[in-house]
Amino acid sequence: MVQELGVNAAGLSELLKRSNASRNSLYQHFPSGKGQLVETATRIVSRVVHSHLSVMAEKLASAPSVEQWLDELFAFWVEPLESSEYRLGSFMMAAALDELDPAVQSAAGQAFTDWTARLADGMVAAGIEPAAARSMAGLLLSVIEGAIVQARALESSQPFDDAKAQLGVLLGRHLTPR
Repeated sequence: MVQELGVNAAGLSELLKRSNASRNSLYQHFPSGKGQLVETATRIVSRVVHSHLSVMAEKLASAPSVEQWLDELFAFWVEPLESSEYRLGSFMMAAALDELDPAVQSAAGQAFTDWTARLADGMVAAGIEPAAARSMAGLLLSVIEGAIVQARALESSQPFDDAKAQLGVLLGRHLTPR
């Protein structure tokens, strides 16, 4: 629901309906309510994405091409977008924009920090200078988040194709020749 509607529009009544959970069950596990639930979900989503980014960071140094690496990296976000007919957006962006709950925003900020560091480590291992790797990793994540927004608005994966084309050139210039 958060991916579809954003944090504020994802109401507890609809969540309970979709999950077939009782209100008592929700408050038993999340006594502070929706904020605590979304914060917990943010941390879980963070770990799932971090796992994907870890695998991809390890693969960069041995990838057959930057374009193939980007295809595999982006597929994690493109496939759910396409299969949902562009209704599912970025959970982490929704969490980051939840200005009503600083704990949720903080968890999202920590996720972006952790993801950037993990990608940067992989880029360094692939031969990119550390300061450039850190900056490039942050840019890559920003591009992914922006491509998700554009893909939803356009109902097209073209923003990811555009990102791949340009990031391929940029990453290629920084990678050590093989």
